[in-house]
Amino acid sequence: MQVLKKNMAQTTEEYIEELKEALSRNPDCGTSHYNLAVAFIKQGFWDEAIYELKEAIQASPSLAEAYVDLGGIYFQQGNLEGCINLNREAIKIRPRFSVPHGNLGFAYLQQGDVAEAVESLEKAVAINPQFIQALATLGSAYFMQGRLEESIAASQKVLQMAPTFAVAHNNLALAYFEIGEFQKALAHCDQARSYGFSVDPRFLEMVEPYRDTNGQA
Repeated sequence: MQVLKKNMAQTTEEYIEELKEALSRNPDCGTSHYNLAVAFIKQGFWDEAIYELKEAIQASPSLAEAYVDLGGIYFQQGNLEGCINLNREAIKIRPRFSVPHGNLGFAYLQQGDVAEAVESLEKAVAINPQFIQALATLGSAYFMQGRLEESIAASQKVLQMAPTFAVAHNNLALAYFEIGEFQKALAHCDQARSYGFSVDPRFLEMVEPYRDTNGQA
């Protein structure tokens, strides 16, 4: 299978037409179906992307990325079981592919299955320690389990790589508040908000009284 790469001077529309032309000559090329799906995703053409990803999987059953991307669309659509099943298939094909492990963790957490989420997220991070989204979500999951020191450690690792990652600041705010480090909680709460995170208003009511009279955390 030949991978078609987008020329930097091409528009996405031109690239799509090139891929369609390639598929008219070789309709069983799974990689071309996959590349076309990715182009459709960039355009926000979700139905077309789903169709092409399914065609990619049918033509190339070992193309793990196609399972992952289709599962990602299903996740966005709220089809968590579909997301889980597709990412499990991707892991069967490529057990050391960190992304499907992370995606399973995200989906399990959405379902409220925190233990399963932690197991999958830990695998994702073990494979790729710089998988920031998985590490931040792991910090959230640890907090839900009451594993506060581990939650803090995970979130601190995130901020070492991405200092403006708002979710990690929010996780630290919650965890520090729980262990009585109120000034640290307030400081990270402020940073989470400054980087665009919508902090729970109930938590704001709890932490705000610890701000000093000069408005400092």
